[in-house]
Amino acid sequence: MGLLGDELAFAHALTAPERESVMALGSRRSYPADGRLLTEGDRSTHVMIMISGWVTVSVSTDRGATRLILGLRGPGELLGEMAALDPHPRSATVRALGPVDAQVIPGDAFRRFLALQPRVSGLVIRQLTFRLRSADQERSALASLTVLQRLASRLTELSSAAPSGPYAPASRAGPAHRTRPAGPVVHLAQDELAATVGATREAVAKALRLLRTQNVVRTGNRMVEILDPGLLALLADGHQE
Repeated sequence: MGLLGDELAFAHALTAPERESVMALGSRRSYPADGRLLTEGDRSTHVMIMISGWVTVSVSTDRGATRLILGLRGPGELLGEMAALDPHPRSATVRALGPVDAQVIPGDAFRRFLALQPRVSGLVIRQLTFRLRSADQERSALASLTVLQRLASRLTELSSAAPSGPYAPASRAGPAHRTRPAGPVVHLAQDELAATVGATREAVAKALRLLRTQNVVRTGNRMVEILDPGLLALLADGHQE
């Protein structure tokens, strides 16, 4: 399972001239927290390159209002490329986790750019392939892993992300160190966590209660603090206490 991926972000894989050229095709736009950048089913064709902030990528499920979060995207990531490359509607909704800045590029301009830049076109194909493989892994995890395993795996992934990711690393500096977290903190609400593992909020709340009783995590308002990363990783692998 993986929301963040291990690939180098699209814009960071470009050379300086390539990056300058592609960014010049569009304009910068800001979005507020919880704002929609792209909407599933929409027929727009523009693409976006993330400049700052983080977003969730989600799809609707058979349960109607329930959504499944397929990915978290941050600075440098390319969004919306599938709708720019084929005539089908948007396949997912992209929503801001906090304030976001992105470069918005018209789909036709982006396609012309790729036609003239075969190396960049290869980067887009590689990204699409990686994300399709990741989606296959997510579907396999939904079918074969328990909610506890999926949650433990997701918390392990998010808490191990780079410091620029959507979580706060531990900090013991300063006079208020006793009130600071002892371990990495994942800043997602329970319903958002549930959407990242394809489970109900109630099922995730039950799994979190179990993790709290084992002193693996501590929870608060929109946060899960990881107290025992080693045990969390064991649970993700299927070891039961």
